[in-house]
Amino acid sequence: MQGEPRDGRIVVVGASLAGLRAAETLRDEGFAGSLTLIGDEGHPPYDRPPLSKQVLLGRVPADTTGLPRRRDLDAHWKLGVRAAGLDPVGKQVLLADGEEVPYDRLLIATGTRARPWPNPAEAAMDGVFTLRTAEDAGRLVEHLDAGPERVLVIGAGFTGSEIASACRERGLAVTVAERGPAPLVGALGGTLGALAAKLQRAHGVDLRCGVTVTALEGNGRLTGAQFSDGTRIDADVAVVALGAVRNTEWLAESGLAAGPRGVTCDAGCRAFDMYGIVTDDVFAAGDVARFPHPLFEYQLLSLEHWGNAVAQAEVAAHNMVNPGPRRRPHLTVPAFWSSQFGLNIKSVGVPTFSDQVVIAQGSLKEARLVAVYGYRGRVTAAVSVNQAKSLEYYQRLIETAAPFPPAPGAADRLDTRAPVPSDVPDPKMLSHGPTVALTGHLPDRRLILVQPAR
Repeated sequence: MQGEPRDGRIVVVGASLAGLRAAETLRDEGFAGSLTLIGDEGHPPYDRPPLSKQVLLGRVPADTTGLPRRRDLDAHWKLGVRAAGLDPVGKQVLLADGEEVPYDRLLIATGTRARPWPNPAEAAMDGVFTLRTAEDAGRLVEHLDAGPERVLVIGAGFTGSEIASACRERGLAVTVAERGPAPLVGALGGTLGALAAKLQRAHGVDLRCGVTVTALEGNGRLTGAQFSDGTRIDADVAVVALGAVRNTEWLAESGLAAGPRGVTCDAGCRAFDMYGIVTDDVFAAGDVARFPHPLFEYQLLSLEHWGNAVAQAEVAAHNMVNPGPRRRPHLTVPAFWSSQFGLNIKSVGVPTFSDQVVIAQGSLKEARLVAVYGYRGRVTAAVSVNQAKSLEYYQRLIETAAPFPPAPGAADRLDTRAPVPSDVPDPKMLSHGPTVALTGHLPDRRLILVQPAR
């Protein structure tokens, strides 16, 4: 495309939260050209967080979580068809049905999908589920409504823990299997992981840590599961909550720096090619993006957070239609929340980017607290449990790289409380995937450079 950045053809691949908010921002910023949104699901964008909360509790039908529209988009919608490839030279998105969609600028917002159970035959049994889409939630709710004897949740990250919480609130027997030492430990470290384990057991969950599910049993229909410690259980529903897979396979031959950890982009959401050269016509946003953040030593972050998808989509859209001097970086401090077992958990910063943690307010005993995380002597994150009103204060400490631990007298921290190791485990030791992934500085693949003969 030549000339005015508010004309031409923009294609957004990914018609979920990030794609929708980017499209709305493009129009808000004055983009008057052709706008196309491509999505592999056959219905308009909808909200996913309610699927593991209100939908599983039967309070909201799975097909009623549509995202509100902020404005009319005047867009071409291509739903129910997935992107199968990208031709960056010819500037075309290749669709699975054979169509080729031309673009002048492209936004990649393909997000993630649920990591499946590794044994396809076992995964195909009636009663075995993942939870990512509205259809997933609808099918799972039908089985929960039928009153299963026991639900097995495989993986105790945030999604797995929320599913277990909803099942217990329904009065169902629940077993949770987690290879790591505690629930949520991959996101929040050992101190709050131990609190999560205590609360799950207090709510009647049969929590089994340090074990894996070695086999799902049944003949077409799930009947039970075997564990690595030699035990087994009877179960007629199993929910596989092993984390997410980033939807980047369609970019394998594109020449972009795209792989299992996401599409690598700069702080302005411009995608890199496989040699580390930034592009000017391809952008990335949302769960699929992998981007540097100055507060975390410019390590590349991959975030599966609702707020990040919105903020990054808006930055990407702004930069797509504004010249270089007017572009802005995506510097939002990561934030997320979860509701489970009567707790409201909220986080700012990156708890896994830490070496120490201190209980700055409240107490573990009361399950009402703020835990502050530090790395190399500065504050990098804070997590509240049923005490969210304090987080704004700690977000300011993160943004200003304030010393860790917070000075005596900061908020209501007691001088007698000493920091302890944050005990963030290697993600390879967990069943569940972290919702924040620190992916380092290196690309996903190592290249062999062949120099031309002189």
